[in-house]
Amino acid sequence: MTAAPDIMNSTAEERRNYIKNRYPCIADCDMCGICTVFHGKDAEVAYEAYIRGERSFEEVSADYK
Repeated sequence: MTAAPDIMNSTAEERRNYIKNRYPCIADCDMCGICTVFHGKDAEVAYEAYIRGERSFEEVSADYK
């Protein structure tokens, strides 16, 4: 996986696509576990501040460690 787009040099759509590709929903929660990592939230909701360019990918990721 490539590095997350920097918030200063990317568009919201580029950041949204990165999150969608990095954390794809496979619609099988028992096999996946992504929603559990994000406390029941969709990845796009969990990374909303990153997508809007308010916080870096690393900052938001730290919230879920």
